Amino acid sequence: MDTGSSAAPAIVGGLWHDSRVTSKPTEEQRLRDLKRLRAVRDRIDREYERPLNVEALARDAHMSAGHLSREFRRAFGEAPYSYLMTRRIERAMSLLRRGDLSVTEVCFTVGCSSLGTFSTRFSELVGMSPSEYKLKHADEMEGMPTLVSKYVTRPVRNQEAPARRRT
Repeated sequence: MDTGSSAAPAIVGGLWHDSRVTSKPTEEQRLRDLKRLRAVRDRIDREYERPLNVEALARDAHMSAGHLSREFRRAFGEAPYSYLMTRRIERAMSLLRRGDLSVTEVCFTVGCSSLGTFSTRFSELVGMSPSEYKLKHADEMEGMPTLVSKYVTRPVRNQEAPARRRT
């Protein structure tokens, strides 16, 4: 069957190939994906304390989990799960500074279901355990405007906290 086009599908190296199909997204598709990615990020920011996973976020954004993860990292510099955990740790830092909740209560309040995972991620981002942070920073921000305290205490992402030396 000849379609009259030199770009018709053909068997190349034993595989079907159509030169009309491109793996590069169009500008329209890229903008549509970016809009969906922003919606996912906004949802994480709003619902960080709820059980969220990449598969559900992807399904609701009409993307595959792999595509969501790749494009989210490309757009925002980190994977969706890492972004979610950073939001949770930021909120945990605020609650720990208040000093009226235990570390376990804070863990569950911010949406973590495992105290071990919470403590590990907290330590990676902040450079100290949640218990140490609570002792060191309780009531430290009293009287400071919320906007300033959020900026000053924002955790470092992607395990960039300085390594502590063991003595």
